[in-house]
Amino acid sequence: MSRRDRLKGLFDDTAQELAAANLDDDASTRGPAGPVRSMALTLGRMEEESRAMQEALLSGERVVELEPDAIDMSFVRDRLADMPRDLDDELVRSIGENGQEVPILVRVHPDDDQRYQVVYGHRRLQAVRLLGRKVQAIIRKLDDVDVVIAQGIENSARRNLSYVERAVFAFNLESKGFERPVIMKALSTDKTELSKLISVAKTIPMDVIVAIGAAPAAGRRKWLALAQGWTSATASRLRTLLASEQFTSEGTDRRFDLVVAELARKLEKQDATGFEWTPQDSKIRGRIRKTGDSFTIALKTGDAADFGDYLSGRLDELYDAFKSAK
Repeated sequence: MSRRDRLKGLFDDTAQELAAANLDDDASTRGPAGPVRSMALTLGRMEEESRAMQEALLSGERVVELEPDAIDMSFVRDRLADMPRDLDDELVRSIGENGQEVPILVRVHPDDDQRYQVVYGHRRLQAVRLLGRKVQAIIRKLDDVDVVIAQGIENSARRNLSYVERAVFAFNLESKGFERPVIMKALSTDKTELSKLISVAKTIPMDVIVAIGAAPAAGRRKWLALAQGWTSATASRLRTLLASEQFTSEGTDRRFDLVVAELARKLEKQDATGFEWTPQDSKIRGRIRKTGDSFTIALKTGDAADFGDYLSGRLDELYDAFKSAK
């Protein structure tokens, strides 16, 4: 059996194992749920997959030197961590002093056979680029599914993604049309937990997630709680904090804590504001009133009932237009 067939076999075995576990709706045979069940499904196999990946890549394939400028980033982002920006970065200094000890993995770019695309090793690529050196790389023929699974295995073998990075990775993969069984395999998770991950990334605006960063200390429970209490008013309330120097100068875990603290802070009671609305050539009388995060419209006399029905039947349409405008 070729190395590629063996690697593909490992991937297929994992997919079948996860699919079988997630299609079983009998609670008596399902076992633990959530992250405990995910760990039970993959603990032990992940080390085996990681070892097989490294052996397949490093033992029988040649490491080549490539020009960093000929390599593009992966088509899907899996980390929120900043890339090295200058020669003072710890990874840049390490490679500068000791050389690039671990090659990156690339494939020929699917849209340009004169270029390459990173599978994993983005930060090493950027570090070597800053040093003005060629990058050591292994070139493999991989399709998109192989790429996302390889990224998942590499992340598990080296430094696990934080909870919100996993959520963003899952959301990005689904947005690009990947089937959920493939995403489950890439993240070594089950159907229920994957739904929660995607829900977090869908609910909390991406600019807020990026502003906070990976926040590895926050964990699953805190991110889920933040998503469950999220409303459009929440984002508006955080706007000043996210733009403040105090916020941007802090580390990612502290930024998460600042967001939670701001949302927990009791706002001062705001005075109500309101006005009367009377359209021309109509007997309708309207009273608009706003207090804090509350807004009410009261219609009276004339066509009030019919106009109220008209508005009620178009609330979804109006709300979609409101979100698009924002």
